[in-house]
Amino acid sequence: MPSSYVHLLVAAEEPLRPLPMPSVAYGALAFVGFMAMLGVLWFFRGTAQKIAVGAGHGHDAHESGAAGHDNHDPRDQQGSHH
Repeated sequence: MPSSYVHLLVAAEEPLRPLPMPSVAYGALAFVGFMAMLGVLWFFRGTAQKIAVGAGHGHDAHESGAAGHDNHDPRDQQGSHH
């Protein structure tokens, strides 16, 4: 038997260290973590479009008028508020 196989046999006889929690718990923690990240992503789902619309009018989103309404809406032909 070559000496490399002897090292493998000796390593195979060493006792395994137990995990600090059940193996299913690692999968459950990963799932909960990914769901939390998905929740954060879902919370900011329309932010990029809101920023792009605000930048397209040539002014900041903070300067868009009272309560965030845009006074330059082309659909608002009669001048009434929503």
